[in-house]
Amino acid sequence: MKVGDWRLAIGCLLAAAVAQGAAQNKPRESTARAPKEQACGPIADAVLKCPRFGFSYKIPFGWVDRTDDMQGESEPDSESTTKSEAEKSASSSKPQTLLAIFERPPGAPGETINSAVVIAAESVADYHAVKQASDYFGPIAELAEQRGFKATSEPYSFSVGAKQLVRADFSKERGKLTMWQSSLVMIEKNYIVSFTFVSGSEDDGAELITNLSFATRAQPHK
Repeated sequence: MKVGDWRLAIGCLLAAAVAQGAAQNKPRESTARAPKEQACGPIADAVLKCPRFGFSYKIPFGWVDRTDDMQGESEPDSESTTKSEAEKSASSSKPQTLLAIFERPPGAPGETINSAVVIAAESVADYHAVKQASDYFGPIAELAEQRGFKATSEPYSFSVGAKQLVRADFSKERGKLTMWQSSLVMIEKNYIVSFTFVSGSEDDGAELITNLSFATRAQPHK
């Protein structure tokens, strides 16, 4: 698996899952993750807590969790790639899907955009050109354009509480509807952590972002 393939796979899965009136998705077997991969969670009381990267995310009521289904994907356009093949090609610094949730089951018909949130982490060592969070928006923008999105902003500094991240926004026309995507990125503990929010309006996207919070670090005593 090439370094960029996993990020592209996640993006393609996300784009397909949120498509309005998508075809029925094929059932897949749920594969339990090894304990060492469970850096975050499990979800408890509708909240994912991730002490490793210092954030938590509140799951909207009624949403479906597909984190395990999106774990270890590779080869974005090949439906024949199996879970075992992906695992065989994965490196020791295998990227992780920390959270993948959807307003309704992926592939379920609907008259609105199927909002989604995907949080992922990749080793900085796999991206030699990424020195700071803003550098990661090269691959993100390229992927977004491949999926028909257009950038509505350049990457800019964005605060979630006291935490500073980098954000960029994209939109895509889908018939009479508009699909909005906002991506937030930070570098933490030698990992690139990306937060992707897909929704049917800017306001809905902003509301999804408010469910993200970061732990407040105690100030050292003087």
